[in-house]
Amino acid sequence: MSTVIAFLGLGHMGGPMAANLAAAGHDVRGFDLVPASLDQARAKGITVAESAADAVAGASVVVTMLPSGRHVLDCYADVVPTADAGTLFIDSSTIDVADARTAADVARAAGHRAVDAPVSGGVGGATAGTLTFMVGGDDAAVAEANPLLEIMGRKIVHCGQSGNGQAAKLCNNMILGVSMIAVSEAFVLGEKLGLTNQALFDVASTASGQCWALTTNCPVPGPVPTSPANNDYTPGFAAALMRKDLGLVSEAVRANGVEAQLGMLASAMYEAYAAEHGDRDFSGIVQDIRERSGGTA
Repeated sequence: MSTVIAFLGLGHMGGPMAANLAAAGHDVRGFDLVPASLDQARAKGITVAESAADAVAGASVVVTMLPSGRHVLDCYADVVPTADAGTLFIDSSTIDVADARTAADVARAAGHRAVDAPVSGGVGGATAGTLTFMVGGDDAAVAEANPLLEIMGRKIVHCGQSGNGQAAKLCNNMILGVSMIAVSEAFVLGEKLGLTNQALFDVASTASGQCWALTTNCPVPGPVPTSPANNDYTPGFAAALMRKDLGLVSEAVRANGVEAQLGMLASAMYEAYAAEHGDRDFSGIVQDIRERSGGTA
């Protein structure tokens, strides 16, 4: 059964996600402020709207994939009052937990349903429809969202109340940021000690050092041919986005009085790295670590 879906935010992640919904037979009406994103969406079978409000008119589901909590709240202020009664709002942006809960409250106060459903898996996962969704919201709204999320992703985890999807995303990305730095430092140390990258990979990938940052997104060229390191660190997951996510982590750590020294250090390191290399994959931080270590031995 075809559903009319408004998809707001058609960038590197939102564009492929919307395209997968359209390919599954849904009537997807998209909007983005970037003309090139609209052109790409149109080529993928998405009906391009003149504005966010035009996209939402007549839709039963609204999906947002926007840069920040402020963007989400501004968008909701614009489109929630005019959406058809009982519209399901799915926000897949990565934003602050408090903003996610505020957005859900705005939607529910107007008689709609809402879930927060941030994603993990990067552009590759968005394109392949293999994302992981971390979902917050009540059981009925999550059950309604699931069939659409299953088109865009491989795994959907209901994490609890509104905002809990964002909480899970931030905790996951704190692990990811810290682990990528640890893996990168280990490769640079291995180089100094005379190990080849392949030898270290062959050991760590089958031993206690095994993790996603090593075996899927390996930060050095060679061991994992599909990793961004083999394509001049063209993102996957851009360093600027890791900086953003770890900034949200830092805010949550401070607000909740958590002793999270590694998470805070990772945030500071990606803040510095992304200031110059925000358009590179976040695994490119290995180059910064190597450079600050005096280059390869």
